[in-house]
Amino acid sequence: MIQDYWFHFVRSIDDDEHTQAQQGGKLWSFFYETVAAGAAAVVILFVVFTFFFRGVGVQGQSMEPTLHDGDWLAVSAFSPIRKRDVVIITQPNTMEKPLVKRVIAMGGDKVDIDSLSHAVIINDQAEQETAFDAQTEAIGDVTFPLVVPKGKVFVLGDNRSNSKDSRFTTVGLIDENYILGTVKYRVYPFKSLSGITIK
Repeated sequence: MIQDYWFHFVRSIDDDEHTQAQQGGKLWSFFYETVAAGAAAVVILFVVFTFFFRGVGVQGQSMEPTLHDGDWLAVSAFSPIRKRDVVIITQPNTMEKPLVKRVIAMGGDKVDIDSLSHAVIINDQAEQETAFDAQTEAIGDVTFPLVVPKGKVFVLGDNRSNSKDSRFTTVGLIDENYILGTVKYRVYPFKSLSGITIK
């Protein structure tokens, strides 16, 4: 009788250990699959941001209400530059840092700013800019009207009262070769771009 109980007791322990081993194997399998999926996601993001997009952080308020200080953006270097695009600029300037601005005029366009109405006038047509918080009150130290040379663009910040841009000689017209790329998405915080749609 003692031997029978001992046999059943030992077998019971063996069964429990086998069950625990199976559960442990499932846990390790789940852990491995989770880590593998996470690693694959990281690799995919690395490839996307290496070959298709660049991550850029926003500093300052010059693009409010569209972009805000601390936003992180996905920037494409492969998109053609178009009027109304928001772009990242690496052209040397007195601030000694890259800039994020909106393309207002392209090569060949005539640009003027009305000192009374504060309207931005492109090719003798006033731009419809009611979505901006502030009108273009600051004219800057650039002489208007001006014609943008081919291969250059005229840029403004969306926060017109608090932006150093092509109205000022410290920034000036932007050579297209110094445009890092076009802003496509706001990565963080992940929400729709407020104010004005970015194409």
